[in-house]
Amino acid sequence: MRKVYLSNIPRQDALKKFSAAVEMPRRTEFGIVGNSTGRVTARPVFARLSMPGYHAAAMDGIAVQADKTFSASDQNPLILKPESDFRNINTGGAMPAGFDAVIKVEDIHLLEGGRVEILAPATPWQHVRAVGEDVVAGELVVPAGHRLRPPDLGVLLAAGITEIELLEKPRVTIIPSGSEVIDPGLDREKGTVPDFNSTVIASYLLEWGAEPVVHPIVPDDVRMIRGALTAALKNSDLVIINAGSSAGEKDFTYRVIEELGEVFLHGIATRPGKPTILGQVHGKPVIGLPGYPVSAYMSLEWFARPLICRYLGLPVPQREKLEATLGRRVVSEVGVEEFVRMTVGHVGGRYIANPLNRGAGVTMSLVRADGLLVIPANTLGFEQDEIVDIELYRPQSELRHNLLAAGSHDLIIDLLGTAIKERDPRISLSSAHLGSMGGISAVGRGQAHLAGVHLFDPETKDYNRPYINKLLPGQEVHLVNLAYRMQGWIVPKGNPDRVSAIKQLADLKLSFINRQRGAGTRILFDHLLREADLSPANIYGYEREEHTHLNIAAAVAAGTARVGLGILPAARAFDLDFVPLVEERYDLLLSNSFFNSPEAETLLEIIRDRNFKQQVEAMGGYSMRDAGKEQ
Repeated sequence: MRKVYLSNIPRQDALKKFSAAVEMPRRTEFGIVGNSTGRVTARPVFARLSMPGYHAAAMDGIAVQADKTFSASDQNPLILKPESDFRNINTGGAMPAGFDAVIKVEDIHLLEGGRVEILAPATPWQHVRAVGEDVVAGELVVPAGHRLRPPDLGVLLAAGITEIELLEKPRVTIIPSGSEVIDPGLDREKGTVPDFNSTVIASYLLEWGAEPVVHPIVPDDVRMIRGALTAALKNSDLVIINAGSSAGEKDFTYRVIEELGEVFLHGIATRPGKPTILGQVHGKPVIGLPGYPVSAYMSLEWFARPLICRYLGLPVPQREKLEATLGRRVVSEVGVEEFVRMTVGHVGGRYIANPLNRGAGVTMSLVRADGLLVIPANTLGFEQDEIVDIELYRPQSELRHNLLAAGSHDLIIDLLGTAIKERDPRISLSSAHLGSMGGISAVGRGQAHLAGVHLFDPETKDYNRPYINKLLPGQEVHLVNLAYRMQGWIVPKGNPDRVSAIKQLADLKLSFINRQRGAGTRILFDHLLREADLSPANIYGYEREEHTHLNIAAAVAAGTARVGLGILPAARAFDLDFVPLVEERYDLLLSNSFFNSPEAETLLEIIRDRNFKQQVEAMGGYSMRDAGKEQ
């Protein structure tokens, strides 16, 4: 029977409770210094030898006795004889006995018979590296609890240390669970989910200094989960069970941990990440992570990383924070600490942050994120234009060249992002799918560098400019054509309903998937409805919205919609049929300040490039005949 265990404990309280209750005893091992980058020292290490171990020349030149050169000057040159007065020496060479200075080769004049002339005296120990200048035998080289860096290895070897006592990496076993979960390399059937979480979790653990081991996938079976956990505990310092941590009929993680040991808590007051389990079995910590990827990765960072850092004697790293202006309102729920993935760019002299998809299963939100907005549990969120702190995933210096694109979605924008990165590695392109109207507003408010727009005006029969004049009166902006593209019906393979006209959607009561309000495709669809003397009430599914053409095609491919309005490449991506309907103009709206920037120059060069145009047209349904021309 289903039993709901979920509590609602604040994250920091949960961490304190868990940290106080569990411990991972340290073990040590000896390792070769040359293979120890990133490892942590178990004990302080003292130099066995000095470096250099002898007085050595720091320059190419001649070794001399300094006191015999004191009379030299440009008015009274001093001539030195080989062997008795000087010895030739190279950088790093041992100083001959009785000699205590080096004169650089540039400061001597060669004479016949091997003699040399100098015009200035040498000072004692000039250009000489004394014994122990770098390392002195017996001195501390690195302390205990020190993460070894490349220069550390060099000093250790110079000090005569070739083997070093290190903390063993804490061993962490990851148990992926779920009867629907399969190996990522297997063919996927409906209802199966590839186990990519284990790879991501293991990669995080490896990055943090642990030694991860991935257990074979365990189905939703109490006996098998119990067996997997019992076996893993024998050779692990920490065990992580992924999925099965919520309150579903087949969520057995809580039950197994409770049977074998102790559950400290089940459920934390966060979004994402609520269904997290923290417990202990046989004196070893066990974490039950949620199955949703974003939830799993964040819970892992909150609870596993502090344990690993404590084992290694290292502080838990803190992310750099940046003050940024919110481009959009972000609403949250009181009583829940929320973590929102954000894009960040530098627009008009200030940093602008926009939220990405907040779903716990949207892994791409982490791939695209530049940082994280933490909404405290005691607030309802933040308003547009409010100044907030962003925890950065990327260095602030990189974000100064991060272009923020808003507005309508098109696959060309993704191609542009790749082409820009190839042309100038400093520049990145982050895209927020706000729809054409939202894009115009974002550029007008100074919260985006550019926006994709394709708004048809039925009165003037023109695209984009009438809306820009209405929404941004008197504001100087630039409208540049990107492409002409074909919009049409996206339908299942073979077009079984023989869709060709909008009236059929109403007559056949076909399930439709619409674009969000303010999207150019939505405005086009509404125009077609009016021309056909239809209303939204006549269309089944009119209120169901998606934010991209690919999402529209995905819904049709999955069978949850019978038809959608979109572009040909999206249909091709899912092997669907496409019924051409109307060619439209898709432009880029650029702010005036951005238009005059080097980044915009790079962007326009790419759009006008013949190879790029060919690449776009090869996707199908596009014409680049006016690409790069101002409208």
